[in-house]
Amino acid sequence: MAKLKEVKLKIGAVKKTKQITKAMNMVAASRLRGAQSKMEAFRPYSTKFAEVLGSLAQRAGENANPLIVPRDNVKNIHLVLCTSDRGLCGGFNANLVSKAESFFNEKNKEGISVSFTNFGKKGRDWCFNKKLQIANSHVGVVGAKFGFNVAMSSGKQLIESFISGGYDEVYVLYSEFVSMARQVPILKKIIPIPPIEVDKSKLEDKTYMPEHICEPSAGELLSELLPRSIYVQLHRALLETSTSEHAARMAAMDNATKACNDMINSLTLAYNKARQSAITAELMDIVGGAEALVRG
Repeated sequence: MAKLKEVKLKIGAVKKTKQITKAMNMVAASRLRGAQSKMEAFRPYSTKFAEVLGSLAQRAGENANPLIVPRDNVKNIHLVLCTSDRGLCGGFNANLVSKAESFFNEKNKEGISVSFTNFGKKGRDWCFNKKLQIANSHVGVVGAKFGFNVAMSSGKQLIESFISGGYDEVYVLYSEFVSMARQVPILKKIIPIPPIEVDKSKLEDKTYMPEHICEPSAGELLSELLPRSIYVQLHRALLETSTSEHAARMAAMDNATKACNDMINSLTLAYNKARQSAITAELMDIVGGAEALVRG
């Protein structure tokens, strides 16, 4: 009977865990809808912004603005690492941290110093454990509601450090939302702003490439648009990471709920077998006692 009671307690504990995972799945699904709508609304703007900026940069030349001029000798690199504040989202944070660690080790072998700006507790904790240089950290942004001002304030600090010579290059590492089942870690250089790649197939087909009419000059516009381009890329990285986090947590909690169902089925089967065995033993005792009385 002790074994029956133990199995019954396990079944009750797994059922409570299932309730928790199911509730977390529903919360993640609710937050995912809002985050995904914001991300999908912002993607066309960021894509078109990069297209216009590339057209202006090609006409203005590399010497138009220091934000598009690469440094000859790169000694200090800064990485903006976007992770989540909470766990229970499968391998979401592990994939981002693994890519950041590979990037750090690669640059460290080349004798390049790497510092970090962290969005999210998981990335910050990893930097603390590895005793890496943390310039700034932001908690409570990814996975929550945030505005464009977050990317703007962080971008201004990065631009000031780059212009003053503190950083030679700035990268951002985030998780790009591809689908509900796939979120891909993306490492992108944002300062100095890399040239916009032109699709060669369009050039071969002699497709019309629009030339944007600028008033004032392209150089003057670049001085205003280049910093904003960095803010746009940071904001998109945060939106993509936030959406990916909710999708990863939703999938993880769905898998956990299915695992709970499997455990409940197996434990119920074990409980029924143990109960049947106990009943059979009791019946054997009764039959044996009755036979002893008859013989007596």
